[in-house]
Amino acid sequence: MNKVYIFGFSGHGKVVADIAISCGYEIMGYIDDNNSDAKTFQLFLNEYGTKIKVAIGIGDNFSRRKVFNRLKAEGIEIVSLVHNKAIIGSNVQIGEGVVVMPGVIINANSKISDGAIINSGAIVEHDNKIGAFSHISPNVALAGNVHVEELSWIGIGTSVIQGITIGKEVVVGAGSVVINNIENGLILAGVPAKQIESKSSE
Repeated sequence: MNKVYIFGFSGHGKVVADIAISCGYEIMGYIDDNNSDAKTFQLFLNEYGTKIKVAIGIGDNFSRRKVFNRLKAEGIEIVSLVHNKAIIGSNVQIGEGVVVMPGVIINANSKISDGAIINSGAIVEHDNKIGAFSHISPNVALAGNVHVEELSWIGIGTSVIQGITIGKEVVVGAGSVVINNIENGLILAGVPAKQIESKSSE
């Protein structure tokens, strides 16, 4: 059996551990600098070195990217996890450190970039491009040829019509309907989705 460590000890980390088990991995332990019940990263390196496999169980996009880069810098192998109850179409590309949860459908010719999360029950239709370290929340429906740029978060139950581009570092609130392209750094919500604020204004 393959062995893997989970970086992250929150609820999301525990879900990622369950997915790892569904993929045939044995969970060897948790790494989390902010939790006393898990090994810190430095203690982990001192004890185990870098010749191991790690899955990232962190929900926050920016924190996940930081951990991904930290692991890469140490030469540690970062695994991708695709739950055995997910449906993956033909010619789908899945990057490093991706997590695909149960009930997900990813259809033909889509690309899921490094560190992205495709959460439970999400539908990613044909020819989609999901940017690095983005999070597609549960029950999101992305129609064909949708592009979600890096570090964006699409809230639970959101629908996006075909051909839409969602920029970098965008947040779309739960239950929204996206019918227009979205510029970088915006926060939107509603039916149809409308801008609430710009992150740059915080």
